[in-house]
Amino acid sequence: MLMLVVAAVGYALNFWAWALLSPLGPLYKDLLTLSGNQQALLVAIPVLVGALGRIPVGALTDRFGGRIMFPAISAVSIIPVLFLGFFGRTSYGALLGGAFFLGVAGTIFAVGVPFVNAWFPPERRGTAVGLYGIGMGGTAIAALTTVHLWDAVGSASPFLITSVALAVYTVVSWMLLRDSPDRTVPTTSLLSRLTTTARSAVTWQTSFLYALSFGGYVAFSIFLPTYLQTAYGLELADASSRMAGFVVVAVFCRPLGGILSDRFSSISVLAAGYSVIATAAVGLASTPQSLQDGSIPLVATLCFLTMAAALGAGSGAVFALVAEIVDGDRIGSATGFVGAAGGLGGFVPPLLLSALYERTGGYGVGLILLALTSVLCLLVTLTLTRTARKTHLERVARASA
Repeated sequence: MLMLVVAAVGYALNFWAWALLSPLGPLYKDLLTLSGNQQALLVAIPVLVGALGRIPVGALTDRFGGRIMFPAISAVSIIPVLFLGFFGRTSYGALLGGAFFLGVAGTIFAVGVPFVNAWFPPERRGTAVGLYGIGMGGTAIAALTTVHLWDAVGSASPFLITSVALAVYTVVSWMLLRDSPDRTVPTTSLLSRLTTTARSAVTWQTSFLYALSFGGYVAFSIFLPTYLQTAYGLELADASSRMAGFVVVAVFCRPLGGILSDRFSSISVLAAGYSVIATAAVGLASTPQSLQDGSIPLVATLCFLTMAAALGAGSGAVFALVAEIVDGDRIGSATGFVGAAGGLGGFVPPLLLSALYERTGGYGVGLILLALTSVLCLLVTLTLTRTARKTHLERVARASA
């Protein structure tokens, strides 16, 4: 249990760093006179880098283990955090450069899943990985504290405090973390493992599912302040607080997704989650857009919160599914690909929503696209993925007989 707690704390702290730019987007927009697309690109770049970086980081974790990779990623992430705090305000180019390297913090997810999986038996891995997923609440820490610290203490304070937290964690994790004695160490090369994982149909199915569940969570967690300000005229502090509420609901529902997957099945949890996401997206598209009066309809609030719950539970269920259908020595590699898909799923929607808003004057079209994608994920879950899970479990049962 200690290993799970230390891993989850590392996940939270690195995600706190990863999400620092999101609540500050509107401030940088005014400070540097940025366009809507420039602002969206700024908050999306760390997501893109963090997503793609999970592929090599996951494979490296298979080889070196979380005991090395957790402190390594945390230490490296301190550099862009400090750069952004002290030099980022000088120009848009400096911000983009810092945002690019800040993406390293987002790769931490690919370290934790194989690390935690190795410490727990198969029947408890969904719960364990779900509990580890609480660490994604680091984005809520960023949402709740960053703007307030900027206003009350100074523009560098959020970055300085985060870097200190990462430095302390680097030392503590190096002292406390140990890899499981049951960890399967791969004997093949990094390139071979990545190639094998990339050729697996299961990799692409679970990647697609995670691109919506976790990608949707990331997209709303970084774009919701802008969405609420633009569509409903909310003040920045109010919009950031509501985004934090969205994040908190998703975070606490993620372990629930893992627990329910162990209790029932990951397929059932995913099917229910995608159904809820589609319904909530249609509900949001049906509510008035661009009220600009500082209020938000009750139905929109309920839709956002139910969507957050479904996205969180779905994120937990996807990795319960990965633990069921991927061999132990490739969990890290598979996590890298699936985690990358989740990050990419969070990169595209803010840019798309911003572009659609400028073209149509509202977010309705983007929300309908979200609903249609959710329906497609539901169909994939109930057909291809259900069959793949059944086939894998039968193969494992024959091998152990």
